[in-house]
Amino acid sequence: MPSRTVSYTRYSPQQRRRRRRMLADRSVHFPNDVLFLDHIRQGDLVQVGRFIRTRKVSLDTIYPSGLAALHEAVLSGNLECVKLLVKYGADIHQRDESGWTPLHIACSDGYPDIARYLISLGADRQAVNDDGDLPSDLIDPDFKDLVELLQGARMD
Repeated sequence: MPSRTVSYTRYSPQQRRRRRRMLADRSVHFPNDVLFLDHIRQGDLVQVGRFIRTRKVSLDTIYPSGLAALHEAVLSGNLECVKLLVKYGADIHQRDESGWTPLHIACSDGYPDIARYLISLGADRQAVNDDGDLPSDLIDPDFKDLVELLQGARMD
């Protein structure tokens, strides 16, 4: 029976450095803002908090998606992430590229808990987006909680 001999190659320090550089060149690196938004969408509060505390991102940035971090958190429907961003200074009145506030998104996408939270902080129920819509104009009538919450917000 043939002998099974395993041979291990020993690399010189120079070869190891060159190999590490070669492997590093093949790795993919994403910009901080891409990673940050991904953590928001996934609801990874630990990473979101870490990015904010280490000042790797700015909360008032409008990203290529046309949205700011708080808009993304509302869009994901994650109230805890919304609260975390607000705790660190996200502006509840900030508008995206279409003039939508976080309250517009909460109403449009049917998130009554987030809308209630934003309103409790003083979100403007009378804010008009670029199309002339109030947050209450964007509520699907099937979202009874939201309809009741914003009932009477419109001055007809």
